[in-house]
Amino acid sequence: MHRRTGLIGALIGLLAFLTWAPTYSAHAAERLPAGTVAPRSGEGCGPLSPGASETAERAIAAACEQAAAGVWYTWGGGHGAQPGPTYGQIDPTDPASEHDPERRGFDCSGLVRYAYAQATGSDILNGDAGVQYYTPRAAARFTAAQGLAPLLPGDLLAWGTSQDLHHIALYLGAGKMVEAKQSGTKVMVSDVRLNGDYFGALRVNTGPVTGHVFQTWGTGVWTKAQPSSRAARVYALPGPTTVRVDCQKHAELVTADGYSNDAWSYLPDYRAWVTNIYIQGPAWLDGVPTCTS
Repeated sequence: MHRRTGLIGALIGLLAFLTWAPTYSAHAAERLPAGTVAPRSGEGCGPLSPGASETAERAIAAACEQAAAGVWYTWGGGHGAQPGPTYGQIDPTDPASEHDPERRGFDCSGLVRYAYAQATGSDILNGDAGVQYYTPRAAARFTAAQGLAPLLPGDLLAWGTSQDLHHIALYLGAGKMVEAKQSGTKVMVSDVRLNGDYFGALRVNTGPVTGHVFQTWGTGVWTKAQPSSRAARVYALPGPTTVRVDCQKHAELVTADGYSNDAWSYLPDYRAWVTNIYIQGPAWLDGVPTCTS
C-alpha cells in the first residue's frame, strides 16, 4: 500500500508540475521585440466589394493566404530570383528591421509581386513599388483626388511622390487593403490610408502589353516633365526597365555616356519624357510615331 500510494502521489505531483509549467513551442522565438507593433491576422481578408476580375481575386487570395499564415514583413523580402518569401535585410533607416535578416517574408512590393505571379502564373510585376506603379501593364490609373470610389478589389494602391514611391498594397474593397507594412509586423489587413502621401492607384492588365514597348538601359535615369534636360524631374528609372512609348519628337540635343541625340520619347505610364539615348534601339525608334502635340 505504501509503495502504491507513493506512486500515485508522484504521478499527481508530476501532473501538477506539467499543468503549472509554462508551455513552449516553435513560435516562442517569434515574439516581437519590445516596442514593435503586434502582428494582425488575415481575418476578413478577401474581396470585400464586387467587380473584381477572376485574376484579381486570385491575387487577393494569394496575399490573404500569407496574412492568414502570419508571414512576416521583412525589408527586401520577396525579391529573389523567383516570386516568393525570402529572408530580408537591415534597413539602415529603420532600427526595427534588425531582425529582418532572420525573418522569411515580404516587403510591400515583394507581396504584390508574389500575389500577381500566383494569380497569372507569370512574374509580371517584378520590381519595387515605383516600378510596379509605373508598369506598362496598367489598364487604368486613378489619382489621389479620385479617392476609392472608382477602385475595384485587386487594384494597387501607392504612397509617396512621383520621385519616390515607397509603399504599395492590394485593395480589397470597402476601404480595406492587404499589405506588408513595416518591420516588426506581419502581412495584415488594414484600413486604406488616404491621408498623408497617398499617391494614387492602378488596375493591372494581366493580358498582353499593348503599344510600343522598349527596354531602357542605365541606372538612375531621370524622366522629365518636358523633353529637356533642364525640365523638372518626374521619376528616376532605377535600372533597366520595360517602358511603353507613345510617341517621339526632336527636341533638345543631349550628350550623355558617349552618345548625342536630340530625340525624346513620351512615356504615357510616367506622363513624362526620356531622351532616346537611354532606350535600347536606334537613335530614332522604329515604328514609333512622331508626337503631334
